[in-house]
Amino acid sequence: MANIVNLDRVSKGYGAAGPLLTDVSLGLDDADRIGVVGLNGAGKSTLLRLLTRTEDPDDGRVTHRRDLRVAWLPQNLTLKPDATVRDVVLGTEWLAESMGAEHEWAGDAGVRAILDGLGMAHLGLDAPVGPMSGGERRRVALAALLVRDADLLILDEPTNHLDVGGVDWLARHLLGRKGALVVVTHDRWFLDAVCTTTWEVADQTVHAYEGGYAAWILARAERERVAAATEARRQNLLRKEIAWLRRGPPARTSKPKFRIDAANALIADVPPPRDTMSLQRLATARLGKQVYDLEQVRLHAGPKTILDDVTWQVGPGDRVAILGANGAGKTTLLRLLAGLTRPDGGRLITGSTVRAAFLSQELAELPSELRVLEAVEEVARRVRLGDREISAAQLAEVFGFDDRRLWTPVGDLSGGERRRLQMLRLLAGEPNVLLLDEPTNDLDTDTLAALEDLLDSWPGTIVVASHDRYLIERVADSAYGLFGDGRLVHLPGGIDEYLARTTGRPAPGRTATPAAAATTAPADGTGMSAAEARQARKDLARLERQVGKLEQKEAALLDQLAANATDYGKVAELDAQLTQVRAEREQIEEAWLALADEIPAG
Repeated sequence: MANIVNLDRVSKGYGAAGPLLTDVSLGLDDADRIGVVGLNGAGKSTLLRLLTRTEDPDDGRVTHRRDLRVAWLPQNLTLKPDATVRDVVLGTEWLAESMGAEHEWAGDAGVRAILDGLGMAHLGLDAPVGPMSGGERRRVALAALLVRDADLLILDEPTNHLDVGGVDWLARHLLGRKGALVVVTHDRWFLDAVCTTTWEVADQTVHAYEGGYAAWILARAERERVAAATEARRQNLLRKEIAWLRRGPPARTSKPKFRIDAANALIADVPPPRDTMSLQRLATARLGKQVYDLEQVRLHAGPKTILDDVTWQVGPGDRVAILGANGAGKTTLLRLLAGLTRPDGGRLITGSTVRAAFLSQELAELPSELRVLEAVEEVARRVRLGDREISAAQLAEVFGFDDRRLWTPVGDLSGGERRRLQMLRLLAGEPNVLLLDEPTNDLDTDTLAALEDLLDSWPGTIVVASHDRYLIERVADSAYGLFGDGRLVHLPGGIDEYLARTTGRPAPGRTATPAAAATTAPADGTGMSAAEARQARKDLARLERQVGKLEQKEAALLDQLAANATDYGKVAELDAQLTQVRAEREQIEEAWLALADEIPAG
């Protein structure tokens, strides 16, 4: 690997806001895949602007390798309204400064494949961008980056405005792309799927961790366990996150055994994320037996059919995810359940005890003249969540509003903070049904973890439409899909089944055709035959056994070092042996990881 970008003792701040980054030194290699995480306002986007050299640091310096080609997607961009998709994607006006003058443009077929992957198959290359929605313009800009070759691709929230299928396609596209990648995103599944290193922006500096979101959570919990015993509440939340990661879908459990053992030691006494049976009983007590009954419902959005003769029931304590492409009608369905629109035919029966709270994608009008705590107490001073009662201030703290921010005027809040305030005001009203439309928009990973922790003990019905795969797998117990044909389809296999239906790829654990099971067939596009894959798995198991033996040997040497602490000659001898064992174990772990990457899933 070759170094392409360096930050040397860089500091950056903005006027009255004070410093965001202080004395930061980082290096970026040409094959790095880095995910950037941190609280809203911590300085993630500022870090990206420094990396691209679109902003200069206050102190220190940022250096690029000569002739480095950088392509980046900022959060806010402006496209000329009279420009066409072809102008943006194949033109030079928007990207010329960052990409340089010389390019090898992709052919129209390649451009079409990228637009299709980003969920824009309906657009022609000559379509003007002026009439497009903000999400469509952002996807066109993303396509403009992806058709180009770049040494460094920097993306600020690229999954915004992408549906589940689009996020899945983008992850696979980036995994097959050469060059370095730096991405800021709140999409935790995407971080795990794409990134091999995590940068956490916090406390005016940047901490680097090996691995994606799951590895970052584990390393962060371990660091706090050792160094921050005073943060007991936060530690418990992180440990619960790890418990979810360990108990989650099979893709997450295919981690090295020696890393799983470390996680198990942390979560040995952590219960499952939620007690489903108890929550069902509580929900039934609050809601009765009826929540929503749809009987032969027909529903349209303009001329488009969303539901056609659909019969469906949502019961007390159900946790339902609605999946579908952008424009499939997820929001329209939620608005129907919220009573904001009526069916065009059939009947919607809503239980008499239902008190629904609808979180829309738009930021509802908030009382800008009030302060944060006053805005929450305007709804309720005390809130009962499950079997516990908390104050408005305690609820606000769950959503990241500390004592200082409680007295901030609502009008001074950022977009992410306003989204958090909107959600906690809904919960303060003590609804028994939550209808959530893209609830993860503008929320950082810590706030998402806190929200999921709160929902774990929430005894009510949840219907959520989201492109956030992690949230859906974490919060929902069942999934239904809208496929644009008027049906609402139950998906027992969840997101994997949805992607299999929309992309034609077999779901994990399923075989597309009998030929795919033949021993000579390549496995999952990796170039490895089924027989080779079986041998590789045997080698993987052998390496795991070797790691286990070396761990035992290391533990024995540590015991001997403790027993011979006063014998300096013996200590030197044992320390040399320990160094050798650790080096050998590290070498075998690297071999395990390299082999694991080659073996197809399944």
